[in-house]
Amino acid sequence: MKKLLISAVIVVAIAGIIFSLTQTEAPEEGLKIESFSSPEEFKEYLMKSSEFSSFYTLSYTARKAEVVVDSKSVGETQTIPERYSETNVQVKGIDEPDIVKTGGVNIYYSPYPWLRYFIYPEGKQYGGETMFIRAFPPTNLSKIAEISDSGNLLLHDNVLIVLSYDEINAYNVETQKKVWSADINGSYVDARLYEGKLYLVTRSGVNFVEPCPIRPLSVNGKAVEVACGRIYHPTIPVTVDTTYTVLKMDAKTGEVENSISFVGSSGHTVVYMSKNAIYVTFNTFADPAKLTYQFISENPDLVPEWVREKIEKLMDYDISSRAKQVEIMYILEQLRASMNEEERLKFENEWHNRWEKFTEEHSREIEKTHIAKFSLQLEAEGINSFPGRLLNQFSLDEYDGYLRVATTVGNENDLYVLDENLDVVRKIQGFGLDERIYSVRFDGDVGFIVTFRQTDPFFVLDLSNPENPEIVGELKISGFSSYLHRIDEKTVLGIGKEDGNVKISLFDISDLTNPVEKDRYVLQEYWSEVMSNHHAFLLDKEHGIFFLPAGQNGYVFSYEDGLEMVKAVKGDAVRAIYIDDYLYVIGPEEIKVYDENSWERVAELELSS
Repeated sequence: MKKLLISAVIVVAIAGIIFSLTQTEAPEEGLKIESFSSPEEFKEYLMKSSEFSSFYTLSYTARKAEVVVDSKSVGETQTIPERYSETNVQVKGIDEPDIVKTGGVNIYYSPYPWLRYFIYPEGKQYGGETMFIRAFPPTNLSKIAEISDSGNLLLHDNVLIVLSYDEINAYNVETQKKVWSADINGSYVDARLYEGKLYLVTRSGVNFVEPCPIRPLSVNGKAVEVACGRIYHPTIPVTVDTTYTVLKMDAKTGEVENSISFVGSSGHTVVYMSKNAIYVTFNTFADPAKLTYQFISENPDLVPEWVREKIEKLMDYDISSRAKQVEIMYILEQLRASMNEEERLKFENEWHNRWEKFTEEHSREIEKTHIAKFSLQLEAEGINSFPGRLLNQFSLDEYDGYLRVATTVGNENDLYVLDENLDVVRKIQGFGLDERIYSVRFDGDVGFIVTFRQTDPFFVLDLSNPENPEIVGELKISGFSSYLHRIDEKTVLGIGKEDGNVKISLFDISDLTNPVEKDRYVLQEYWSEVMSNHHAFLLDKEHGIFFLPAGQNGYVFSYEDGLEMVKAVKGDAVRAIYIDDYLYVIGPEEIKVYDENSWERVAELELSS
């Protein structure tokens, strides 16, 4: 048992540290981005990288989609609504993929976005489809067609794009005929739709034998190649096991207008797009062998001199970091074997406690977030790295030529303001001590950040002067908010949890220096998808209401005079949209339609039949 315990301690210290949330003193100086000139240069860069992961190649066979259309004509004369909702997105005008889309008359719904098909023992197929539903007016509510493709959806004019893990299929919504398709050689990361262009981000494993050109996908059976000169890398070697590719495509035809790739590491990836640029992030970690050597060097009394000398000599060897880690583990096993039982017991406890202090003191030297910036013409514009980790896409925001970045670093949090070259113009470090970021929302000259451990500090930031960002207000309340939505100049809505239940907070920010929780409402539900997916939230300002799914139900609240529940919808409710004055509450089994003036149910449709 003792042997197992010391081995576990060593593994945590050397290899497992990459799972710790820690920090770096400042963004790396001199970090730039440049392309490879040849496969040989690419290979050389890989050899210099501090860590390597086994490369893999993913290949898939395209599945032919079947279309089922009933006798109703999709192109028949239609009543056109005056208004309809769009997907709740981060940047207005830049659409994001979701399981529900509407053009105002029809609803397109993929209830199981990543489920291709599941066959029950009796042979019945279930899920994995996208439904075409006539929605407006409500008296015409009916399912008019379905296709056997599923995935997140984007809608541009009369083309519906279905994005799944390994392929993309685009359909004419009037005929349900496939207009273009793409097979992804790797996996789908994220996408945006802006001014008729699909910006697609994919990733695939690095081929160490033939690293370039890379072929991230094929469109209509024709492979897209990215040459070495269009594959970028940080000038300072970083962990490399993945190639990311950003492609600019015509949403109607699938034609690839441009593409660019860069190397990084798999794992936590965030995509953020403004109307000027697209940003893709990845995380890297400090070299565990070097970190362990530093730890031992700063604790000379923890191990005998012969251990330090062996490890110091090992660090000069021209071998990979991974090989050095293995050797260090072997040296420490030798040390353990030389100890008696009481010596081992003391060593284990001393190592654990000193390691905790070491990682706390050096927390800005372990995990970094790298941010690569590309123009909308897909030209490389820069890269930089920062201590810690982003929560999600809302941790990034571009405004008036500056990029704001919020990170959690160990037991505290940072804010960076960057110029167009990704150079830091100002930073705030170390706020929300002993807590981590739970939600972020930037909006013009102000920003809002929630951190949490025991209480919920709601920070208000004045970002009007990019070179002097300030935390001007702070409010501590119980629970936490995982999603923030600014309703108007004076009001921010927070959705999170308190004591295991879903909590809604209404913040009054009319005085930025003195934010107030104007109202709160705790639902008897344990979870809301809005907490992890902002697409599930709907705001209808005309009627002064918002919708959120929670548990197995849906809830509609008014907010103008405080939080008041105006409608509770029983049963699975995953999304809601509005068309004119009707609210459509959508679930896997049915759609229910409510008149927003009276909140009477005016129509419903069974989807499982």
